[in-house]
Parts: sequence; structure tokens; C-alpha cells
Amino acid sequence: MFDYRERREKFFALMEAEGIDLVFLPKHSADLDYLTGTERRVVTFGNVAYTHHWVAGAFLHPKHEPHFVLPRMIVEFDSPNGVDPHTTTISELDDAFAKFKKVATSFGQIKKIAISSRTWGESMINIMKIFPDATIVNAETIVNKLRRIKSEQEIGLMTRACHLVDGVLSNVKDKVNVGVTELDLKTEINFQMNNLGSKTESFDTAVWSMGPKNNRDASDRRTSNPLTSDMGVSFDFGSVINGYCSDFGRTIHVGNPDKDYEFVYNLVMQAQAAGIAAVKPGVLASEVHRATRNVIVEGGYGDWFRHRTGHCIGMDVHEFPFISEEDHTPLEVGMTFTIEPSVFWPGKVGVRVEDVIVVEATGGRKLNTYTTDLIAN
Repeated sequence: MFDYRERREKFFALMEAEGIDLVFLPKHSADLDYLTGTERRVVTFGNVAYTHHWVAGAFLHPKHEPHFVLPRMIVEFDSPNGVDPHTTTISELDDAFAKFKKVATSFGQIKKIAISSRTWGESMINIMKIFPDATIVNAETIVNKLRRIKSEQEIGLMTRACHLVDGVLSNVKDKVNVGVTELDLKTEINFQMNNLGSKTESFDTAVWSMGPKNNRDASDRRTSNPLTSDMGVSFDFGSVINGYCSDFGRTIHVGNPDKDYEFVYNLVMQAQAAGIAAVKPGVLASEVHRATRNVIVEGGYGDWFRHRTGHCIGMDVHEFPFISEEDHTPLEVGMTFTIEPSVFWPGKVGVRVEDVIVVEATGGRKLNTYTTDLIAN
């Protein structure tokens, strides 16, 4: 689907500019997927590991094809697209360090090596043993220079992922009624996402109610409690289409909303609209955050907008840069990120909205199409 060789050539140019001789990326990382097309497995709650699992990954060098080093179990049972011909397999009884070192040292003199920030600690320890005099830097910051700018093809996949979750909430919204449990809604959302073609959930699906009838906070994202009237029910979920994520949120009120809820709801939607209006090439990520936050501050609820405005998104659900006060990255055409203001005041009110935005030459455009009008069941 993608021209991975072209991606690698751009990456190698960045390596050369940084004086990097060699890169190691672990298996099942989005960076390796981006540069080679290696399919990632669905994330599990705990580690899924095999004998010599620390070797799992690939070395990238400008003058060579990517060289994979994989435990036998991954080769046998976790290679859905087949095994790359440039693969060294490590069996259970092999001297893993010796075979890994043989591959690592086959690329000539290495003065500077880049390692993914998500590399296993054991992998890092052994790479340091192999190259004791080499400078080690973070590969993630280099790959991100490419990944943060999405092509038309990537934006097309993300649009599909966004439209999928729009459709899921459309199908579920009428079920948000008194007596239905949050667990029922979460289960239905996950079923519908998978049924409509999502590979998996892009993160843990969350459904939670907040309002005057409990002291619930947004960190308590799911219980099996039945819904009660006069509460706002917030949703936070995302899908995955061909490796690309969406991240989406709305709040639906159960019962007739009072004036306080209506005020906060409209305030949050106005904040998102202000954030989107601030999006332009060259504008700093922190400026989009400020534009979004100022609306809620001026509305008197600033203390209860307690998180950043958003984050970039793509092959990972959270990518750099962040739409946050400390991140002064200039926006570029092709960046995709969330704008997700909220007001979370335990015992009072909870409202959130979240959509994926793409930066275009003329400004920001939503990839989601689901309404931001107040919905009350």
C-alpha cells in the first residue's frame, strides 16, 4: 500500500544529517511498521514474550536492506505477512547475544546509533555491550519528523477510522438511557467497531457518567453501574484502520439538562471551535491550546479544564507534538491531532468533545462529522 523504500530514503537522509550510522527499532513498534510495513500485533494487557525476546527488531542502515532479528516463535507464529528474507532467526538453544552481535557488527564502524525509546531494556544493555564507545540517541524523535506529516493516503485511512467511530456513536446513542449500564455501552461500542472493520480499539474504550448525583471523577472511566437521570455520559473511544487510529469523544445527557449543564456543554463546544479556528500552518501547538483553553477560562470553568487540549495521532493514538502549553512546535500542513476540551467537575458536571483535525493550507479541518449539538435522551 505504501512505498516503504521511499520512506526509508527520507529517513536515511535524516540519519545522515544527524550523523547517525545505524538504527535499531524493536518489533511491534509503529516506527518499524512505518518504515518497513511490518504488521504490529494487537496490544495485550501484559507482556507477550518468548525466549530471547529482547533480540526482536530490525537494524536499519542506509546501504543495506532492513535486517530483522527475531526469536523463532515470532517467525513461526507472529509473522502474518510472511518472513522477510533478510531475517536472522534466534532459536531457543542459540547463543542469542553472539548471533545478535554478528548482525549488529556487520554494518561496519558504528560511532552513533539511534535506538527507539520503546526498546526493551535488555536490548539496550546488550547494544551498549556491543558498541561501548558509540553515542546512543533516541530514534523516535527522528522518525517522528516524517510520521507527523501525513500523506493524502494516510489522511484517507484516518478519515475512514474517524467516520467509523462517528457511525458507532450514531448506532449507540439511543441506548444511552436510564438503567443501561456503562459496561453494556462499552461492550456494544467495541462490538460495533470490530464489526464495522476496526482491527482493534486504538485504546481502552471508556464510558462514564458525571453530574450532581455522584462524586465521580474522569479518572474513573468505567464501572458496571446503571445510568441514572440528570447525568452527562461521556464517551472516549477509537478505531484502527490499516494501522491508523482515530480518537473520538462526545457527552450525551440522560434526562432533561438544566441550565448549568447547557451552559457548560455550549462552553466546551465553543472552546473546541476556537481551537480549530486557531489552526493554521506556522501557528504554534501551544497557541492552539491557549485559544481553546481561554474560552473555558473566560467562562469561569478554567479550574475544571484539567488536561492538555490534544495530541497528534496517526499510527499511534498519542504522537508528538502535543497540543499543550509547553509544546511550541509550529504546525505544518498534513499534521493530524485531536482537539478535546472538557470540563470535569466531580459532583457537578462532566462534558467533553474530541475530534481529529488535519492541518491544511487554509486552516484546520475536522475528519469527524458527528454533530456537536447537545443530545439528551
